Amino acid sequence: MLDPEELGQSNADLAAILRELRKRAGLSGVQLAQCVHMSQSKISKIETGRATPSLVDVELILRALQAPPELVAHVTALARIANTEWQDARSLRRKGLEKKQVELATLEKTSVELRYFLPTMITGLLATPDYIAASLAMYPGDHSKAISKKLERQAVLYDPAKRFTFILTEQACRWPLVPAQAMAMQLDRLVSVSRLPSVSLGVIPLSGHLPWGPLNVFTVYGRELATVEVSTGALVFRDARDIDEYLSEFQVYEQFALWGDEARETISSWADRFRQNV
Repeated sequence: MLDPEELGQSNADLAAILRELRKRAGLSGVQLAQCVHMSQSKISKIETGRATPSLVDVELILRALQAPPELVAHVTALARIANTEWQDARSLRRKGLEKKQVELATLEKTSVELRYFLPTMITGLLATPDYIAASLAMYPGDHSKAISKKLERQAVLYDPAKRFTFILTEQACRWPLVPAQAMAMQLDRLVSVSRLPSVSLGVIPLSGHLPWGPLNVFTVYGRELATVEVSTGALVFRDARDIDEYLSEFQVYEQFALWGDEARETISSWADRFRQNV
């Protein structure tokens, strides 16, 4: 279990332990680099905390240094924590919600293939202004800048060099965050966005059987990074194994989602139900 208080502190501890183990083994940085087929500069950056090694890097180094099993377990745990970042929601709100939007915009601009699994709500990239405002209403203060930044981010959907895949559950689509007419307009927007060349949008209806229970909202940016949202913040995973786990989970949901015209017809039927309730 990851302790949020440890996140961000473990990289220095990991660097110190790996440096000490190398010295105890009587190897220079150059010799260790040769043993693990890494550059000497990479070893130096790892040992000084300027670079965070992946779990695979750490395993190669520990094997080369013939570390005892009990130490391997400890150092591997440190490496996993070092590759995970905790973003506290309260801290983000204190800094200003618009700053988080700038960070997300950077991730979206620097990634080519992006996957979003949305089991609870519609993400800002797909949201109408009314929906965005309602999603922030629970937080005190003026959110005009954050709303503006969220809407600015949506321009990235029109970039033909990118590929966006969104999977939404029926609950996410139909959760009545705004009044019925506004919900109908929000669902109309999903239909419209789904026709963009860069976007694939799937929905998972509540009917049928799905042998997998979704736990969290998550986004995978290429194969470089995955973010997982919880009520109190977000976890950022950079280790390839963690990212692969979320990619595998996403592929499971892809098999149960409706796509293309079938998805658009389903979303439109939900929009019509909201219009009937006006």
